[in-house]
Amino acid sequence: MTAAGEETFIAAVKPLVDAIGGEMLPPDEAGPDDVVLSWQGADAVAVRLPQLADSLDHILAAMERKRGRPLADLDRKAKQEVVRVLEARGAFSVRHGVETVASALGVSRFTVYNYLNREKGA
Repeated sequence: MTAAGEETFIAAVKPLVDAIGGEMLPPDEAGPDDVVLSWQGADAVAVRLPQLADSLDHILAAMERKRGRPLADLDRKAKQEVVRVLEARGAFSVRHGVETVASALGVSRFTVYNYLNREKGA
């Protein structure tokens, strides 16, 4: 692979790695739990995936950036939507996920559970 082709491939996957909160590193520095991406028959880059709890923090931060303000400042309907999106992404399967989300939304755990139950009852 040409250096320019490899750089183009790495630039193409970087937004995805950033979105999941991963870290890119040279393939020869990959550990046993890292994912090595190959391009045109050669190892191009290794991706170190985040721990699940770190991913949740990363997802919450990205949601804040997208909305342009802290999630705690959203109205009730918007917070319910955030909970729906997070549930679809598996946020509540992470240990302390409900507590982490409740803290980010500025609500109680009970409120998050109510949002989850309301969605299931709808």
